[in-house]
This record gives sequence, structure tokens and C-alpha cells, in this order.
Amino acid sequence: MGVGGCGSGCCFITSGTSHSFSHSTFPSFSSIQLHHQSLSLSLSFPKHHLKLIMSQHLSVSSSPIVEEVNDSSSFDYHQIDPELLENVVYDALVYATLNGLLVGDKSVQRSGKVPGVGLVHLPFSLLPPPLPESYWKQACELAPLFNELVDRVSLDGKFLQESLSRTKKADEFTSRLLDIHSKMLEINKKEEIRMGLHRSDYMLDEKTKRLLQIEMNTISTSFSGVGCVTTELHRNILSHYGKLLGLDSIRVPANSATNKFAETLAKAWLEYNNPRAVIMIMVQPEEHNMYDQHMISAVLREKYHIPTIRKTLAEVDQEGAVLPDGTLSVDGQAIAIVYFRAGYTPKDYPSESEWRARLLMEQSSAIKCPPISYHLVGTKKIQQELAKPNVLERFFENKDDVAKLRECFAGLWSLDDSDIVKQAIEKPELFVMKPQREGGGNNIYGDDLRETLIKLQKSGSEEDAAYILMQRIFPTSTAAILMRNGCWHKDHVLTEFGIFGTYLRNKDKVIINSESGYMVRTKMSSSDEGGVLPGFGVIDSVYLT
Repeated sequence: MGVGGCGSGCCFITSGTSHSFSHSTFPSFSSIQLHHQSLSLSLSFPKHHLKLIMSQHLSVSSSPIVEEVNDSSSFDYHQIDPELLENVVYDALVYATLNGLLVGDKSVQRSGKVPGVGLVHLPFSLLPPPLPESYWKQACELAPLFNELVDRVSLDGKFLQESLSRTKKADEFTSRLLDIHSKMLEINKKEEIRMGLHRSDYMLDEKTKRLLQIEMNTISTSFSGVGCVTTELHRNILSHYGKLLGLDSIRVPANSATNKFAETLAKAWLEYNNPRAVIMIMVQPEEHNMYDQHMISAVLREKYHIPTIRKTLAEVDQEGAVLPDGTLSVDGQAIAIVYFRAGYTPKDYPSESEWRARLLMEQSSAIKCPPISYHLVGTKKIQQELAKPNVLERFFENKDDVAKLRECFAGLWSLDDSDIVKQAIEKPELFVMKPQREGGGNNIYGDDLRETLIKLQKSGSEEDAAYILMQRIFPTSTAAILMRNGCWHKDHVLTEFGIFGTYLRNKDKVIINSESGYMVRTKMSSSDEGGVLPGFGVIDSVYLT
């Protein structure tokens, strides 16, 4: 069980209690800049609070020197002195608020619709977990390869349709996406300008010492904005408290995700070549994570002078039309790019109106981020198909590239593999059962996995095609301090990190194909799911060792 603090005596939100937080000083706000560049904050606290962080390793002097910043004991964050912890917590929460590490508080009405209403800081980890730098470099080097893989697979309509044919019979959502894809194939719709804002998620498996991919996200890849803020928060905290913690802020890798996303969208807008057209961001009717999205819009507006509009799928159905020349018009405005931050889950399609909107946009000449084919490449079933022997060779001739990609593939199997299903029933703790869903909270583990497999076997239906089996990854558990609703909580956690990739091509010309920053999620080691907004995890960064 972890321990935490909030309210009188443990955390800073108190009334009538004197704490040291009032001694932390912040300068004028003249250093606040757009593009979520972080505040240059001068933090200070009384010398009598500069206590030992790990008493067996550090002592406070007039000029404390830490000779070894990568000692494993430096990451036992549970040993931080309580009074110093209060200072770090306070400064981190101020930094998070001033720099936009915010979401809408679901308990406050209108917080998902009106900016500035019902704000609360995004759940975050107070200090970054360690990660060996070699694995970090491996993941970054893989990003352009995965970008290229998504694009090449997307062009093979036959492969997508055939690979998902059984899934189509069992999963209504995937079936509807495939229907739209089929219609685009029938009319020979060519996406000459193709772009993707991707994220490949990984965990470091402790048993095999291998970096293993969890999934490839091709639609609505979130947390590029707040991920950058979290990086800068950790760098800022370590720049002020690093000597005491035995850590160096330079070991938290820089994060350029927001600017890279905006740059790719801006260059795609230029390729579309209509200066009067706007970028349309597809959003859910209630979007509590709107500030992560607005960070990109702010850069587009201020740096590139490109306007953005926000629309739901239902609004596009009501206000949209495809003009005779193929232009997508919504509420009288020409749309250069449709940037999906919704449309990835069945919940986003409560009626036929939303499906009509999706088809309408795909039929237009607007650049889709992602196009329907990219969306399908990101499904769990395609991930499993690509892991089969000799399938990557269908898309890559370079053997070294194939080997690099395959090295990070975890075990992935179809449920029509009776031997694997038998093993999973006998030892469910070694597997994860995944449906064709995004957004967190959908995977099946343990006894539920066994029971679901047995039920599917007895039914003898095609329903098993809606799932895949994946090898369970076992990362190392680390000590962490988790921040939620202004309170801290000590626990042991597991960390996964996602590397963003940006991709843009016009016909045969590749304009952008690069690694573009990162996002880290940390969850309690007792939790199977790790989604931040669903309430399972917190956002984080990494400390390279």
C-alpha cells in the first residue's frame, strides 16, 4: 500500500497551518511565452529546509557536491525528507498550473466545453523514473521506420482488407471503418498528400532485457503538448533540487513534440496550397483534455499564422459538404487538413450522423490526419499480422530495417491459434487479451482472460476474431510519488514511454519522416491499465541512466 498526503498535516492544502511553501518565490510573469515554452522560475526555500534526501548518501553544506548522479539509490524517491518533499510538491504544482499542465475537472459542469472552467492539474509523477539510455536511443531510431511502415502498409488495400476480414465479422466498429475503406478503394481515391502524427509505445521487459512495443497509435495521438510541459517541469525541479536528490536535470531528455506536430501540420497546409483554407480539429462533444490540443493550435496561429477550427463529427455532418472540385467545406470554410482528436472509439459514433461525417471527409480532397487507411494500420489485428514470419518483408526490402523492427515485437497471436489459446488458459498471467479498441481500459487480464477464452471456445462463434493475444510485458517496478488533485501519494509503479513520429509525403516526395518527441505514462504496479484520463495512470518523463 502506498502512502500519500492531502489536507492538514501531510500536504499543502491546509487552512490555519503554517508551512514553508510561502517562502518559495516566483518572479514576474514576463517570462511566460507561447508554444508552452516553460517559465524561467527562480525557486528558493529556507536553508533550514535543505535537509538530507537520502541521509546515508548526502549531507548539506554550503556547496553540496554530488559525484555520482546515477546511483540507483538516487531513485528511491520514497526516502525524500518529508519537509523537503513538501517544498518540491508545492513548487511542482505551481509550475504545472502556470505552464498549462491542465485538464478539465469532470466534476465541474462545462469543464469539457468551455476553456478556463473547472481546471485541475493533469495527474503527474513528481520525479522522473530511470531508463537506460541505450533503450531510449533504440526507440528513437525506430520512429522513422515505423512511420514508413504505416505508410507502406496503408497503400496495400488488399492486405488491410484480408487481414481484417475475420475481425470485420466480429467487431462492428472495425467493420464500419473497413466499409469506408472499401468505398475509397472502389472509387480509386488517391491520397496524394499523406501525413501521420504517430506514437509507438514501449516497455522495457525485465525478464528478457528487451525493449518491447506495446502498440502503434496512428489516430488521435495525445499528450504531445502536456508531455512537453511535464518534461520541462521535471527539468525545472531537478535544476533547483538536483544536488540534493543526486540527480542532474540534463539527464531528462528534451521534448519537442508540440513544435514538431505543429510544424508537420503547417507544412502539410502549405502542400495543400490554399491560403484561405483552415485546419479542422475533430473533437469530442466534451473534451476535458482540450488544453493539450490548444497548445498545438497556439503554435499554428502564432508561429505559422494558420487558423484552426474545432468541430465534432455531428457538426461536420450538419455543416459540411464536398464541393464539385473535391474541397471539403464546413460552415462555409474550406478545410485543408482534418486533424482527428476524436473518431477512434465507438463512443464517438453514437448515431449514423457521425458515420456520414467520417465518410464525407474521406471522400474529400482535404488531407486527413490520419486517412482511413492509416487508422486501420493502427489496429491490434494489423499489429499482430505484421509480427508474423515473413510479413514485414512484404513492405521492406532492407533486411537490417526488418531486423530492427522485429527486435521490438512482443509475442502476438490470433485466437485461431489453438496452442497459444491453450497456454493462455493454463497461464493467463503471461498474456494480455486485447480488443480492437483505443483509449485505455479495454484490455483483459488474469482470471477474466481465462474465463473469456473459455467462453469463446464454448460459443464456437466468430467473436474470437475481435481479439488478439499478446505476451505480457514485465517491466521493473520503481518507487514514485504520484500527484493527483493537489495531493501526493507514494507507490511503486511501472512505466511505459511513447516516441512520437511525424510523417508527411506528397506523392513520391517524403517531406518529413522523423522522431518528434515523447510522452511517458506511469501506473501503479498493482494496476493493469495505464490510461491517464480514465484514471489509471499519470503523465511522466524519463531520467536517462
